Amino acid sequence: MLDFIYYPVSFILWCWHKVFGLVFGEASAVAWILGIIFLTFTVRGIMFKPFVNQVRSMKKMQDFAPEMKKIQKKYASDRQRQAAEMQKLQKEHGVNPLGSCLPMLLQIPVFIGLNHVLRAFTMPPPGGGPKTENYFFTQHDVQSYVNAKLFGVNLGEAVYNGVGVVSGGAANVGFQWGVLPVALPLMIVASIATHLTARHSVARQNAASATPQTAIMNKLTMYIFPLGVLVFGALFPLGLLFYWLANNGWTLMQQRLVYTKIDKEEAARKAEAAEKRATLGPKPGQKPTAPKVGQKPVQQKKNQPAQTGSQKKVTKAGSAHGFAQTTPAEAAAAKAAEAATAADQPPADTNGQNGSQENGTGVPGLLKDSTRKSGRKRR
Repeated sequence: MLDFIYYPVSFILWCWHKVFGLVFGEASAVAWILGIIFLTFTVRGIMFKPFVNQVRSMKKMQDFAPEMKKIQKKYASDRQRQAAEMQKLQKEHGVNPLGSCLPMLLQIPVFIGLNHVLRAFTMPPPGGGPKTENYFFTQHDVQSYVNAKLFGVNLGEAVYNGVGVVSGGAANVGFQWGVLPVALPLMIVASIATHLTARHSVARQNAASATPQTAIMNKLTMYIFPLGVLVFGALFPLGLLFYWLANNGWTLMQQRLVYTKIDKEEAARKAEAAEKRATLGPKPGQKPTAPKVGQKPVQQKKNQPAQTGSQKKVTKAGSAHGFAQTTPAEAAAAKAAEAATAADQPPADTNGQNGSQENGTGVPGLLKDSTRKSGRKRR
């Protein structure tokens, strides 16, 4: 019925057993154990990308968890509207709720398939007689697995074979106390590994997004599930316990690598955003330059050359005498230019021409304007 699961699982196990059988011997328990472990690594390697997507999806959901709480509170009486708003919010943030469940869903068929394949090595055929095949494994491979023992215990044996769903119709039904000394340490280590994996995952959760349901699930994954592995591990064959150990070891290592990478990416994003804000804002210690009171911005006309020296004069409109409106710096520059010009020219007539100097104004252009006005009055 589930041959579409059994054949791929048995094929991967067959490949790895052949590889390690060349080193340790095909009938060696080490070759079979390493084959089971690397079967686990192969499956988890295939699911690495979905796992990364799962972590990113969970991180995004934690980031907009306050918005989800607002929606739940706002539409507490309208479940249909609440679900619609939740889906809209998840779509806006690019989050797929099923993405966080995909790695777990993909591991279930592998677990079921490996359990059945390992049990099938010791299951007698329906018509009786010796077992001649086990999916991809030939009769020689079946005998190799049966003869491979770890401390005198076959890898397909379990502490208790009485549950048909797990045992798959094993020949020896009931308690197998000879398996307990080998299986019990594996069950304890598998339980501890399950607890550490769940603990590491719970530590990554955002406290702001915690809900009563989340707290209950965290307790289940951290304490109840490891306890279940310890108790129900008696139903699993030794080979399946090695699969469980390898799976939890891979998960713990993968979590550390992926979480570290995501933390570095987030830190780099924050540093980039801070650097961008620093470049746009004023430098440390720099005072903002504000325009003076009453100062008007000066706009230079296009295609007009900039004026230099004494030419930088702006005549104030409406002035009776046409006084040049200059800044102190421009007045000093104009004085220097006038002095240089006077030094090169012969002395001018002193009659009435130094009146502006005697007046004490010292403003260039005043002499010319006053002379013109006095001339008009005489006429």
